[in-house]
Amino acid sequence: MFPYLIKKLMYGLLVLFGVVILVFFLFQGFGDPARLIVGQTGDSATMSNIRKDLYLDQPKWKQFALYLNDVSPLSIHTKQDIDNKKLKGIFIGGDTKLGIKVPYLRRSYQSKRDVSQVLLDALPGTMLLAFSAMLIATIIGILLGVLAAVKQNTWWDTSAIFASVLGISAPSFFMGIVIAYVFGFLLSPYTGLNMTGSLYNIDPFKGRELQLQNLVLPAITLGIRPLAIITQLTRSAMLDVLDQDFIRTAYAKGLSRRVVIFRHALRNALNPVITAITGWFAELLAGAFFVEYIFGWKGIGKITVDALEKLDFPVVMGSVLITATFFIAINLLADLLYAIVDPRIRAK
Repeated sequence: MFPYLIKKLMYGLLVLFGVVILVFFLFQGFGDPARLIVGQTGDSATMSNIRKDLYLDQPKWKQFALYLNDVSPLSIHTKQDIDNKKLKGIFIGGDTKLGIKVPYLRRSYQSKRDVSQVLLDALPGTMLLAFSAMLIATIIGILLGVLAAVKQNTWWDTSAIFASVLGISAPSFFMGIVIAYVFGFLLSPYTGLNMTGSLYNIDPFKGRELQLQNLVLPAITLGIRPLAIITQLTRSAMLDVLDQDFIRTAYAKGLSRRVVIFRHALRNALNPVITAITGWFAELLAGAFFVEYIFGWKGIGKITVDALEKLDFPVVMGSVLITATFFIAINLLADLLYAIVDPRIRAK
């Protein structure tokens, strides 16, 4: 198990290194960062100082090496760099120090704040939205899949298949607009839901107020596609398992239908479902971008879209790196869950 996880971790680090390369060179040439920071009225001396501070006066290969040094947890920095960038970590050495630090994603062009702080402020909103959407999709999807398999070739089965195909076919941004308009505008007096809104509402007199009802519509919208996938996978896996000999043996021993289905059949059918759940949870972190923007939900997605509109590239680059890191971490977690759920699976 341990060597297998080490190998997976190495693959993940290689993927993350590839993402760093892609992110860095993708945003080269999109405007002048110094001009984006100071605006159109900046003088040449200020522009020159900013270019020097951002290493824009260096060759491209050196700019990439310095960027990689900033975002890497293991890096080399001068004492002046540590003070100027306010790096957090453990450093050893003289004027040039080797350290293990929190990755430095640089500063926002617009707000001048550290990108890591900007994204960390928005991360809980995205995590809550993705977790809520995945929870809805998992519970309803597994139950619908089991019901469709047990009631095969009945109207339950047909309805579940039709609904799942419809859910897969509908893009999240389109469903978001429809759901926001219908339930957040037309039926708002009855549902009590709003078209837009974040987790907290800032009231000048009452302060920060929790608004959980604003989570309902974006979570449902984001959960529609994974719900459809999980329903189909659960149904297909359950049909395969229900034909196995050990299921007939369990019935022959006098076990109740509920015990056979949920304790024996469902547990052995969960491997492809776990793959979908873990994979889709990582996808939801990235797929939440437009859903957050449509519903005005404050999260990494909305922050990133706003940054793209303002050409605030450090924020966009940082959000891509954080999303990729979560994607890799969740896939590593999936490998662990396989062995826990199904003892027959052992890493080689």
